[in-house]
Amino acid sequence: MIERNLIEKTLTEALKTGGEFAEVFVEDKRASSAMFDDGKVEELSSGRDRGAGIRVVVGETTGFAHTADISEEGLLTAARAAASATRSAGAGSHPKPLEVVTAPSPNIVEIFPELVEKRRKVALLTQADEIARSQGAAITQVSARYGDSRRKILVANSDGVFATDDQVRTLFSVSCVATGDTGMQTGRESIGRPIGFELFDEVDIEDLAQRAAQRALIKLNARPAPSGTMPVVIGSGGGGVLFHEACGHGLEADLVNKQASVFAGKIGETVASELVTLIDDGTMSHEWGAFAIDDEGRPAQRNVLIENGVLIDYMWDGLRSRNDGRSSSGNGRRQNYQVLPMVRMTNTYIANGETNPKDIIEDTAEGVYVAHLGGGQVNTATGDFVFGMTEAYLIENGEITEPIREGNLIGNGPEVLNRIDALGNDFDMGSPGTCGKDGQGVPVGDGTPTLRVTSLTVGGTAG
Repeated sequence: MIERNLIEKTLTEALKTGGEFAEVFVEDKRASSAMFDDGKVEELSSGRDRGAGIRVVVGETTGFAHTADISEEGLLTAARAAASATRSAGAGSHPKPLEVVTAPSPNIVEIFPELVEKRRKVALLTQADEIARSQGAAITQVSARYGDSRRKILVANSDGVFATDDQVRTLFSVSCVATGDTGMQTGRESIGRPIGFELFDEVDIEDLAQRAAQRALIKLNARPAPSGTMPVVIGSGGGGVLFHEACGHGLEADLVNKQASVFAGKIGETVASELVTLIDDGTMSHEWGAFAIDDEGRPAQRNVLIENGVLIDYMWDGLRSRNDGRSSSGNGRRQNYQVLPMVRMTNTYIANGETNPKDIIEDTAEGVYVAHLGGGQVNTATGDFVFGMTEAYLIENGEITEPIREGNLIGNGPEVLNRIDALGNDFDMGSPGTCGKDGQGVPVGDGTPTLRVTSLTVGGTAG
């Protein structure tokens, strides 16, 4: 993307005013999307964004500048701007010789999406719309979305790191609205992987559309969710977002260092049921949060955060790990070249258990079965959360029975971890997600096997 001698020259310029650490992050991203709504194409777009961000660190002070001009003049000007915020009395230093960092790609891309004609992408949307509407006259609205991106990055820093990555992602989603006596109910399904257009050789679009429509239709006959504290069984894949939000963010080192995490200072302590092993893994092939290197040039890693209930470690980016005298865990991520990296999750999940999920249901006399969770709110300092249930059912006499609607799960992340008393052997990852933090969004994945929480508050509308 940029010749190495220019990168070296930029790093040297960034350190002239006494910087202790300098970094150049270069990004070249292409993306396209298509939206099909109400029987017609509502959006068909493509774009390209290219630029560089330069960071200079002195002690606790960070200077940062970004530019869309990646010529020599543009990079050197940005380096001086970043350095001007971090002047120190020390003499300017020189960067270490650059050494290439290599890391295996999680996938081999067979068909780069930018080479595929737009009409083929639109045809997939039309197909999904037709299949979803064919599920019943009650389906009154269908929206289908296609998206792809190719992101090439180069990261180099004054510690001698020189790394590149070529990240391709392809996404498809279907949303349906069903209308009946209970009003409008929604259903959604999505699939996304860090591969190219070959995704559609692996995924059945008709099945995806059918499931989205059926999820909306089922809720037309659903009864209002109950209210109160009760056992809750969360299905495989469908509840990973709860642990991502309610527990994962609290294990990010920047929040821990700010004492904004309920897990601060608890390394080596029991923080969950002994059944629980929580992992963050950026190397997971085919999962949405996978990559070869993070946005600081560190290879993606598999990091065990909680093992058999004991807190083992936090997630670390380069800046936090540098200050603590340890290695990064490969969790330094940023939305684009215009912003600084921070500690972020990749693919976060609870590892598989040993119990047959059917036995978990049969052993639950009364409660709620949650097939899919929606969005929610979390206070990372306390772990308190509220999540909406997008697909859920009653458990009665050890059987999954009637569907329910209009309900939330309300609880506390650490308490939920400690109340898990059954873990299935049917691990699955959930839908692709975008995790927001401090205004930045990055692609992430999450997953769980079927699990049971002994008691959790269900906020429903049933009398």
